[in-house]
Amino acid sequence: MVGSANLNIMIKAARRAGRSLVKDFREVENLQVSMKGAGDFVSRADINAEKIIKEDLMAARPTYGWLGEEGGAEDGQDPTRRWIVDPLDGTTNFLHGLPHWAVSIALEHKGQIVAGVIFDPAKDEMFFAEKGTGAWMNESRLRVSGRTKMIESLFSTGLPFAGRSDLPDTLKEMARVAPVCSGIRRWGAAALDVAYVAAGRYDGFWERRLNAWDLAAGLIIVREAGGLAEPIDPAGNIVEDGTLICANEALFSPLAKLVRG
Repeated sequence: MVGSANLNIMIKAARRAGRSLVKDFREVENLQVSMKGAGDFVSRADINAEKIIKEDLMAARPTYGWLGEEGGAEDGQDPTRRWIVDPLDGTTNFLHGLPHWAVSIALEHKGQIVAGVIFDPAKDEMFFAEKGTGAWMNESRLRVSGRTKMIESLFSTGLPFAGRSDLPDTLKEMARVAPVCSGIRRWGAAALDVAYVAAGRYDGFWERRLNAWDLAAGLIIVREAGGLAEPIDPAGNIVEDGTLICANEALFSPLAKLVRG
């Protein structure tokens, strides 16, 4: 697939950051790790990857705004466009030597996500989409799963860690979903969870207390793959509220009903 200039810039930046992360991943024991919060780590690899992405994106589009996990928010000369970047989604996996983590880059235009890239360097899987052009993984077109029965479906979610206050709500949601499905997974990288829904590997996903950079790219990828996506509070805003339910069309309503209680 041939994408727009912006999408090609995003893919190139994701690949370059991915190469840097893979080098550090091979020496994960030697990373200089500091605490950023309870259970939430940041590493030299994380910061270097964001620097690489920012250099590439801002060199190509210097007027765009910026929102990055490590660098925070910066206004651009063009107030209608901004990059939303997570240089390393799945940091805890990375630091424990688990090869399940990704680079996530989204482009927002007038409050709407118009392009997204999620790159899994360990598996060399590049998920990407632009508004109105479909979703892709490498050279293959993506479609959400065709399953229609909850009991045959596999879902993914996140489990709050380190005493986060939303743990009781999440456990209640899991208690409602688990008895009526074929399984629930918690792999520790929300961007990949959403990409896997787009690829039909999961049939649905939900999670609370996500950040904009965790879900922005995945949001357009899953929608362009034919999936439905809403905030857990139907009156809310996915990117601003940081909550998400997504699934194929047949399973969205039953999953959302269980999650919302």
